[in-house]
Amino acid sequence: MDKDRIKGTVKKAEGAIKEALGKASGDESLEVEGKIEKAEGSIQKAFGKAKDSLRKS
Repeated sequence: MDKDRIKGTVKKAEGAIKEALGKASGDESLEVEGKIEKAEGSIQKAFGKAKDSLRKS
């Protein structure tokens, strides 16, 4: 498994936590920051998955 997939998964989880904390506390900027981090994590995870696919080919 590519390390980008792992890092992406962690970043996505951290973003979800930030988003939830932002919603719970009413902090819009923290909520938006969490959403952005989740999106970055998804992209990084997809990049790692693509790299894995290329290695198997």
